[in-house]
Amino acid sequence: MIGYTTLGTNDLPRAAAFYDALFAVIGIQRLMDFGRGYAWGISMDKPGFGVMKPYNEQPATVGNGVMIALAVDSEEKVRALHAKALELGGQDEGAPGPRGGGFYAAYFRDLDGNKLNAFCVKAG
Repeated sequence: MIGYTTLGTNDLPRAAAFYDALFAVIGIQRLMDFGRGYAWGISMDKPGFGVMKPYNEQPATVGNGVMIALAVDSEEKVRALHAKALELGGQDEGAPGPRGGGFYAAYFRDLDGNKLNAFCVKAG
């Protein structure tokens, strides 16, 4: 159902460097350059993630209650993404760990204050 998500940034070069390094941990690459933003993903026919300067040229702000969840296939990748985000200057919003019902997640904020989550679900 989700085609792509986009977060705003006030410092595009800094945000691009953050996400290039973060997504490299799980083998995701930059797919598009819009001039005022970038998109990452596995391929153009799969859901993607973008960071852009706002179209209206007003400052980007963080949405209270907004969070982007990044699905991965292992607890190890959840931990690796969380650790990389903090290493890159992101803020911890919840250490990696089980959250119930086979849901394993970690929460962090990027350099602009946008909240993200990395998660996996164990079958069972």
